[in-house]
Amino acid sequence: MRNTILMDLDGTLLPFEQDEFIKRYFHELCKQLPEYDTSAVVKAVWKGTEAMIRNDGTVLNRERFWAMFADCLGEEIRQKEAILDTFYTEEFDRVRAALKKPSCAREIVDTLRAKGYTVVLATNPIFPAVAVKTRLSWAGLRMEDFALVTHYENSRFCKPNLRYYEEILQTIGKTAEECYMIGNSVHEDLVAEQLGLRVYFVDEFAENPHDLPTEGYERGTLEDFAAFVRALPSVNEEGTV
Repeated sequence: MRNTILMDLDGTLLPFEQDEFIKRYFHELCKQLPEYDTSAVVKAVWKGTEAMIRNDGTVLNRERFWAMFADCLGEEIRQKEAILDTFYTEEFDRVRAALKKPSCAREIVDTLRAKGYTVVLATNPIFPAVAVKTRLSWAGLRMEDFALVTHYENSRFCKPNLRYYEEILQTIGKTAEECYMIGNSVHEDLVAEQLGLRVYFVDEFAENPHDLPTEGYERGTLEDFAAFVRALPSVNEEGTV
């Protein structure tokens, strides 16, 4: 039975439009690398992201990103990794302004944990852990609130690759039939249904660039999902509901 909840972060637990988040993110990031041309940095980040999305699992996403980032900007850029880690704990916090409204994520996670569910933050692992930690704080959450948080230092695949979800299931020791996947991206999150996960479409800040069909999914705003969670039964002693 379903005893495990995987949840996306951006646009799901964090209520914002992806385009505005990206614009603010690049504005702050490029200020940390003034010796590099802004357009070159942006291009290098996108190429590094593409390399992670295409990762075949032979190395961690972090290695894929930095290999491409250095290929674009030169090997000396690797010396900036510590500076960028500091950026994600400080200046990156300004990107919080992209949030459209307060999140009810804290209530959702607390309710699920109190009911005995295993809770996983299944955010696309294209950021370092320190960046995920900062973004979680915007929703009043901590890394420790989850049985697993995916980030580029512990993942070898990205959404929408089904192997990303298979890697999570293997790590937490669950089957697809035990899990829900909650997200706002039709292409990246709802694809988990193909493996047997039950999906819930958080549609207030929906991402559907390929205009894929959305009929038939359980769906609603994050507040609607909070109500859905409140109505879930508790997990019993055998780990079923």
